[in-house]
Amino acid sequence: KEKEWRTKAKENDRALEEKQNEFHRQQSRLESLKNIAERYDGYGNSIRKVMEQKEHNPGLLGVVSDLLQVDKKYEIAIETALGGNIQNIVTEDEATAKKMIAFLKQNRFGRATFLPLTSVSARKNPKNEAARKEPGVIGIASQLVKCEQKYEEVAADLLGRVLVADSIDHAIALAKKNHYSLHIVTLEGEYLSPGGSMTGGAFKNSSNLLARNREIEELEKRVDQTKTKLKELRARKDDIATAIALGEEDIAATKTLLQEKYIEQNTAQISVDRADQQKKESANVYEDLRTENVEIEKQLEEINQGKKDIAAQLEASKQREEQLEKENSSYSEILEKQGVLEQEAS
Repeated sequence: KEKEWRTKAKENDRALEEKQNEFHRQQSRLESLKNIAERYDGYGNSIRKVMEQKEHNPGLLGVVSDLLQVDKKYEIAIETALGGNIQNIVTEDEATAKKMIAFLKQNRFGRATFLPLTSVSARKNPKNEAARKEPGVIGIASQLVKCEQKYEEVAADLLGRVLVADSIDHAIALAKKNHYSLHIVTLEGEYLSPGGSMTGGAFKNSSNLLARNREIEELEKRVDQTKTKLKELRARKDDIATAIALGEEDIAATKTLLQEKYIEQNTAQISVDRADQQKKESANVYEDLRTENVEIEKQLEEINQGKKDIAAQLEASKQREEQLEKENSSYSEILEKQGVLEQEAS
C-alpha cells in the first residue's frame, strides 16, 4: 500500500510540475499581452498619447477594439469591416473629445477620431434586413459583436451597415443583386464597397487587435483554471503525504505486532518441542508399561492356573480330610470298644 501511495505521489509531483510550468508560461504570455495592451502597441502614436491620459480623464472610455468582444470565427471579418475605425476613441461626451483634440494640437501628436456617446447615433441601411435572407449571408456585423449596452450605438454606427458573408462568391452575388449598393465583408477579410470596389488579399493576423483582447480573456480564464488545478494538485499532494505517513505508522505498528507474534511463535514452538519430547518420553514409558503389563498378564495367568491347581488340591485335601474324619470316627469307636473290652478283661 505504501508503494502504491509513493507511486501516486510521484505521478502527482510530475503533474504538479507540468501544471506549474504551464501556469508560468500562461502567466508570462498574459503579462506580455497585458503590457502590450496597456502600451497600446499596434495603435497610432496619437492614440497612444491620448490613452495615456485616461487616468486623469474619466471621460475617456477606451478604443473601439477594447470595447467589443467578437467570436474568433468573426474576428477577421469584423476587423475588416471596422478598418481604421477600430482605433477610434470612445468618450463620454463632446467636451472630453474637444479636450483631447486640443491636447493633440498643443503637443503636435497627430490626429485621432473620437466617438462621443452623446452624439453618436446608428445609421442603418434598409436593404440589409432584406439581404440577410440571401444565401451565404451570416448577418449584420453589428449583431455579431458583444459589448456593454451603452456602447451598442457605437457598434451599430460603425458596423450596422455592413453585411457579413461566408465566402467571396456569395458576397459578389449579393452585391450584383443589390446593384453594388451594400457594404459586404467575408469571413476571410474581403471587402466589397458600394460602387463595386473590392479589397482583399493576405490578411496580416499579427496586427489583429480584436484577437489580442480575446486572447487576453481566454488566457485569464486558462490561468484561473490552472490555478484551481494547481490548488487541487497541492491538496492532493498533502493528502498523499498524510496517507504515506499513516501507512508508515501502520507499518511500524505492524512490525511491532509481528515481533510480538514472532516471540509468541517461538514460545509456542518451545512448548510444542517440550510437549513432543514429553510425548516421546511418555511413549517410551508406555511401551515399557505395556511390556510390563504383558509380563504381569503372564504372571496372572500363571497365578490363576496356580489358583486352579491349589483349588483342586484343596478339594482333594478336603475329601481326604472327610475320609480321614470318617476313618478317625471309626477308629474312635473301635478304641472305645477295645477300652470296654480292656476294662472288662481287667
